[in-house]
Amino acid sequence: MLNYDERPILVFWETTKACLLKCKHCRAEADPYRAPDELTTTEGFKFMEELATLHPPPVLILSGGDPLMREDIWELVDKANDLGIPVGLSPAPTEKVLENKKELTKVKSVSISLDGIESHDVIRGKGNFNLVLKIIKELTWHKGFQVNTLVAKENVYELPRVLDLLLQLGVKTWEVFFLIKTGRGVEMNDLAPQEVEDVLTFLYEVSGEINIRTVEAPFIRRIALKGPVARGELYQKLVSLHPPKGSPKFRVTDTRDGKGIIFVSRNGYVFPSGFLPYPLGNIRKESFLKIYRENPVLKKIRKAEFKGKCGVCPYRDVCGGSRSRAFAYTGDPLESDSSCPYIPTEKNSQVNP
Repeated sequence: MLNYDERPILVFWETTKACLLKCKHCRAEADPYRAPDELTTTEGFKFMEELATLHPPPVLILSGGDPLMREDIWELVDKANDLGIPVGLSPAPTEKVLENKKELTKVKSVSISLDGIESHDVIRGKGNFNLVLKIIKELTWHKGFQVNTLVAKENVYELPRVLDLLLQLGVKTWEVFFLIKTGRGVEMNDLAPQEVEDVLTFLYEVSGEINIRTVEAPFIRRIALKGPVARGELYQKLVSLHPPKGSPKFRVTDTRDGKGIIFVSRNGYVFPSGFLPYPLGNIRKESFLKIYRENPVLKKIRKAEFKGKCGVCPYRDVCGGSRSRAFAYTGDPLESDSSCPYIPTEKNSQVNP
């Protein structure tokens, strides 16, 4: 068992702000140009050398913006491989992915975003849906390939159709991102708590058909262990469009943003998550591992020392709610996550599975 107080197992590095798309939910508020304060190639090498002191080293995901907008991206990938760091790439869905298809053999994982059927082009830009379909068909050979999908009011009813399409295309892993109102995402619309519960229940029940991961909605772990609080109208609609087949196969973990997972911004600031713009320190000024191990907010997150109902929930360690959503709505990363409908009772509040 790895000690998450000492080390992360998954590190996201926002290599650049630059991206050719202007997606409606973009956390990074990307634009077509690289920022002058981005970590340099040399600084990136130094950062990775520190990660390589961990045994085993964490998985490093190179994200953005669009990491393919960095001229040195494959130098960074080669350096990670030389250091023995498992490296993944999270590019924007543009023609650059196809242009770099041969180079993708160098990375352990690669993800591409498909946010809906009709709604995808509304979110990502006209014509992008057809491009994404082409990219998916070209990349299903990659053992570490996955598709990422946003969930918000604007596209939630399309999830069963997206799932049908992924299964048809042979996609093995589906990572579902629940909206956090940060960056350009403040203009999009959250689901109500029962709607979140309904979507997660649906995702859990179809997890026997495709490997499911969720981002900023760890309540799916409670659902896997206990079952949902209730099944509402949205759940009924989703399962009517795609009736679950077989038994769920969902792996419950206990990592969360700040506990085993961490984010480094393009200019070196360390955040618990890319969706949680709460600076903990900067790797240009101090050791990355020192920030991770010693920051008092991260220590509280790892100990599940939360406020409100999250702080007394029996699932506070295995779940812990979305720290990013808590911050987006309250300005405090330790507050409760308002999207969870589960109410701890006095009887069960001290039970922590």
